Amino acid sequence: MNDQQLLRYSRQIMLPKFGIEGQQKLLQSRVLILGMGGLGSPVAMYLAAAGVGELILVDDDEVDLSNLQRQIIHRTDTIGLTKVDSAQQTLKALNPDCNIQSYTTRLDTEQLKQQVEHADVVIDATDNFETRFNLNEACVKTQTPLVSGAAIRMEGQVSVFLNNQQGSPCYRCLYTDEGELDQSCSENGVMAPLVGIIGSIQALEAIKVLTSLGEVLDGRLLILDAMTMEWRSLRLKKDPKCPVCSQTG
Repeated sequence: MNDQQLLRYSRQIMLPKFGIEGQQKLLQSRVLILGMGGLGSPVAMYLAAAGVGELILVDDDEVDLSNLQRQIIHRTDTIGLTKVDSAQQTLKALNPDCNIQSYTTRLDTEQLKQQVEHADVVIDATDNFETRFNLNEACVKTQTPLVSGAAIRMEGQVSVFLNNQQGSPCYRCLYTDEGELDQSCSENGVMAPLVGIIGSIQALEAIKVLTSLGEVLDGRLLILDAMTMEWRSLRLKKDPKCPVCSQTG
């Protein structure tokens, strides 16, 4: 690290269990983020600010006025731009040293697997089960850690799926194909700071995975009821009949 980097990241480096070694791990890391909306905004901004070396942004949508209430990576003057281009402008202004790649189309199965395989951590900041299931399957096949978050109305949840330990659950152990209905913010609403809370936790968990800091939410589902500001932590078990991970141990 050069002198500028030592100064930029000094407040992290001084952490006893993080230090220069932890910062170097971040600088050498590659994180794939699917979704540049309410969750992806704080995730990308905090990971870039913290010094993650490379961010891969994937989103096929454009910035709309209704996004700005919660998608803080975008601005009024970027309305009409693709979300990944808008996000890239913000991230480059935040930390010019962060290498950013972007994709403005939905990745097919093979493209998704390739991107996941080359990532150290994958962030699920999407809003539909089809994408979440495809992403989870790619992460299980490549044994890539997945940090999953969701937020709607006044409720949010976060979990981590390491996908490299026998007996650990995957995302499909938590949700099945049957009986699940996609719920969007446009149909149900969401409070702006809620996605910031959940996205910030996703960013923190990703940093912990990348640097082996502390204990991550693997095998646990953290749930927030923002109306009462109450948290619950549920233990997740591997589904022996899971169609995705049941053959991995």
